[in-house]
Amino acid sequence: MQERELFAIFGNPVAHSLSPLMHNRAFSELGYPGCYGRYLLEEGERLREKFLALGLKGANITVPHKEHAFHACDELDDFARQVGAVNTICFKDGKLHGYNTDAPGFLRVVREMMPAGSVLFLGAGGTAQSSAVMLRDAGYEVTILNRSAPRLEYFLKEGFGAYTWEDFPGGAYDLVVNMSSAGLKDESLPAPEKLLRSILEKAGGAVDVIYGKKTPFLRLAQAMGIRTQDGRAMLLYQGVIAFDYFTQGRFEMPKIEEAMKGVFEL
Repeated sequence: MQERELFAIFGNPVAHSLSPLMHNRAFSELGYPGCYGRYLLEEGERLREKFLALGLKGANITVPHKEHAFHACDELDDFARQVGAVNTICFKDGKLHGYNTDAPGFLRVVREMMPAGSVLFLGAGGTAQSSAVMLRDAGYEVTILNRSAPRLEYFLKEGFGAYTWEDFPGGAYDLVVNMSSAGLKDESLPAPEKLLRSILEKAGGAVDVIYGKKTPFLRLAQAMGIRTQDGRAMLLYQGVIAFDYFTQGRFEMPKIEEAMKGVFEL
């Protein structure tokens, strides 16, 4: 019997993650000897140590460790190096290779909602960094809104419009996206409610990268009559790309997607 390769997702929190169900279902349906689990990582600085100690062949990384994952890798693909955030790691030839599948996954979500337009990100973490660059390169106009100024330095350096709650000039956006973890473990909003209402009043749609619960952000948008979408599609699309890296291109992407999609239909 062929020995199974081990994979996992690192995050904090991580118990809610559907990634193990998605990847294990794809391993089973496509006949690949893989097993995928969860690992609650409280100290992001120890990601490399834990990855190696567990004998993993690959891993996904979720909040709040995507920038720690970037620094844990020996090799980075060009896009991950550009955006400074990694959410997929593969162990090859004794080295940790880092990739970013969040951004192409999110680009597909946005393209399915609208072919062009303006997007406002609420939050300035690793997912926002990678997605902002990919959307801009695809022709979208991206603006960032965050609680504090220090996290905006990357975006300002890259030429994005980036503001704190205090200096935000307002404006109308085709899509408003919660890129933060607000609402994941609690009932918090990604910005003060008064500010959010003023933004959503002029918005064409709202997306939350969190999945598995109707967040306060999505509830507010729905109450205001705005079309909404949670993070399930992004999770699926980035997972397909990650699986392709894990299995070194052995399977056709539509077959991976079809296998993983079954998790959301259970």
